[in-house]
Order: sequence, then structure tokens, then C-alpha cells
Amino acid sequence: MSHEELEPAVEILSANKIYTNGYQALLPVNLKIQEGEFITLLGPSGCGKSTLLKMIAGLLSPSDGRILLWRKPIEQLHEANRKISFVFQSPTLMPWASVRKNVRLPLELSGTPKALIDDLVSEALELVGLLKFENQLPRALSGGMQMRVSIARGLVTQPDLLLMDEPFGALDEITRHKLDEDLLALWAKKKLTVIFVTHSIHEAVFLSNRVVMMAARPGHIVQEFNIEEPYPRHQEFMVSSNFMHYAQALQNCLLMASQKEGQA
Repeated sequence: MSHEELEPAVEILSANKIYTNGYQALLPVNLKIQEGEFITLLGPSGCGKSTLLKMIAGLLSPSDGRILLWRKPIEQLHEANRKISFVFQSPTLMPWASVRKNVRLPLELSGTPKALIDDLVSEALELVGLLKFENQLPRALSGGMQMRVSIARGLVTQPDLLLMDEPFGALDEITRHKLDEDLLALWAKKKLTVIFVTHSIHEAVFLSNRVVMMAARPGHIVQEFNIEEPYPRHQEFMVSSNFMHYAQALQNCLLMASQKEGQA
């Protein structure tokens, strides 16, 4: 089934953001994301990537326009029998709580029956390869492992839409590549829709079905790129001529987007 035949997971309809001090963070944005897509938002700092992601999550409200998830406002998402999760830039783990207790927190907050919680937590930890570390405290884990805990916490509620705000930006390249591969495996296995924010052109090409380039002052979409390469993708793809072609096109567009700051 093609993306065009699937129900849209996200519809952003002329949504903008103007703060109370008059600062316009986003010009009206129009974007449709189909169920099952892996979309990356890319652009220079200050172009509104994180703002747009938080608006999709319902953490910020658009000043004008609408954002629909499965054709419904986020307040009515339960009527669509769909769930979303948000993974932030830093793991934001409770330092005094074990890995297992950190991951089970969203289930406790949502009132999930206790009889179901342990199995759901174990499944999420197994998905990210951390089940044997379930009793460790966060300080005993590497940065990459802490990020895996954060991803497990995002997955434990079994979301349909996963929103990720530069989750691997602070990690070394080897760890980042490994988590990128693992994320694609999770996306395929759980049939997720993912919206991913990054500053990395290479990460955007490697992960995405589609890359949405944004420019700043105020934030707006300047171009979209379809990455028409098969999955699963591995490190070999990153040294291919096709990869270099996509990366060069994104680099050229990013330079143009950076130069457009203040001209929108």
C-alpha cells in the first residue's frame, strides 16, 4: 500500500506560533504526514523544528491554524484509539530510580492496570536491549544507554506516533549510528509513525522516508526531500553514491535556508 492510500497520522493546517511578546517563531506551516512514515525535520538553529514538534505533541498550542492527529484534535486523540510519545533531547531520567522504575512511570501516570505494567515494561526494555540492566541506576549507565532508557519509556505506552527531539545529538558518532540503526528496526517492528528532529544531514538521510527542510527568522518550510532508498538501511548505505547524492542536495538546501534567515 502506498503512503497516499494510508490515513494521515498528522495534518498541520496553516499552523503558526506567535509568542505573547510578539516574537513569531513559526510562519503558517502546512504539512501532511502519512501513517507509517519516518519524517525528519532539518534546518539551522532557531528555525522552529522543536517548536513545531511540541505543537504536534500538544505541549504548545498554535496561535492560528490547526493540527490534527488521525483527523482529530489532540484533545480527542483517545477517540481515534491512538497514542503518542515524546522523547526529549536529554534522557531526563529520575536519578534515584532504577531503569525499570523510570520506564514504568508513564504507565503509572496513565493509570494502566498494575497486572499489565510489568510485562509492558519488560517488553520495552527488551526492545532496546536493556532488560539485564533493569535494576541499575541511571548514573551507572553510559550516555547511549541512558538514551535507550528514555526511548524505552517512550515505547512502553505502545504509541502509534513517536516524536523525537534531537535524541542522539549529544552522543559520540559510533553510539549515534548504532542507535539510528536500532531506531529504524524499532520503527519497522512496531509499525510506528516517527517525526524526528536533528541537525545532522547524514542522520536525516539515513533514517528518513522524507526530510522537511526549514529556515529561520521566522521558521518556515522551504523544501521537502523524498529519500527513495529501501529499508532496512545499514552502515553500507552511508558510503554509497546515492547517500552522497542526497546528502549533497540537503547540504545545498541547508546553506540556502541559512542564508534566507530574516528574509521570510
